[in-house]
Amino acid sequence: MSKPASPAIPASGFHRAPKPLSAVGSTGAPTATGATTRLNTRMAELGRAARREADDWIARGWVKVDGEPASMGMQVGPQARIEVAKQAQGRQANQVTILLNKPMGIVSGQAEDGHQPAITLIQPPNRWADDNARYFFHPRQLQSLVPAGRLDIDSIGLLVLTQDGRVARQLIGEDAQMEKEYLVRVRTLGSAEAAAAGDKLATILDTDPVTTNVQAVFPNAQLERLRHGLALDGQALKPAQISWQNPEQLRVVLTEGKKRQIRRMCELVGLKVVGLKRVRIGKVMLGHLPLGQWRYLAPHEKF
Repeated sequence: MSKPASPAIPASGFHRAPKPLSAVGSTGAPTATGATTRLNTRMAELGRAARREADDWIARGWVKVDGEPASMGMQVGPQARIEVAKQAQGRQANQVTILLNKPMGIVSGQAEDGHQPAITLIQPPNRWADDNARYFFHPRQLQSLVPAGRLDIDSIGLLVLTQDGRVARQLIGEDAQMEKEYLVRVRTLGSAEAAAAGDKLATILDTDPVTTNVQAVFPNAQLERLRHGLALDGQALKPAQISWQNPEQLRVVLTEGKKRQIRRMCELVGLKVVGLKRVRIGKVMLGHLPLGQWRYLAPHEKF
């Protein structure tokens, strides 16, 4: 399996940071002088490794701080010089990230109620024939391959599975602000459905559900409320980019991911989701990847 070129490794076997670590923090801003941070957290902030990955390297003796072997749980200051051994660099270079066009009826993570998990689709027969990433499939790529985010069992589209903790942190970490774009096919709720949902505003729509040209009957005020003004689980939602893609389909862009968020948002304004497809995460598009097939994230692609 070919792999991206990695930085040159000094004769000592350790890779030194290319710039003073005091210059860069978790958001690219200078770190406060004198403050200390747990080493694995600092390495994650700098994009060197995920925290668990950093702990594994530290335990193996692959990390030095200011020229001395690092210890588990140690605190480091902003001026600390962190060096990583070539063994860690090689292991990280071999980690893969996979893009799957998840079909309906497949769960993202562990098998639930007998439903097939997404990872079972990651096999050579399901690899997209047009995947031009220069990787060869090996069963070891399934080890520690986990979904970086979820996609409901009744939704289809782009699902990311990765071995790389840096990618997972970027997509689903505590500070993640990654855009996720969806195409959402909708109809209106009938008055009986709206009453059952507890949303009286929805009953201003027709008694019977509207399934065609929904845009024509859906109030602009409700669309604005869908964009910003709703709360789920007692918390106000972040603003969303929402527009009509066609008379029966919305384009929705979120920067958060509560459980079944789009379906629940739509229900609050009198809409029923009848089809949901994720087409983009960050800068990575689903594109022409066929349903049920997968490809590797190429070395040049970035979320």
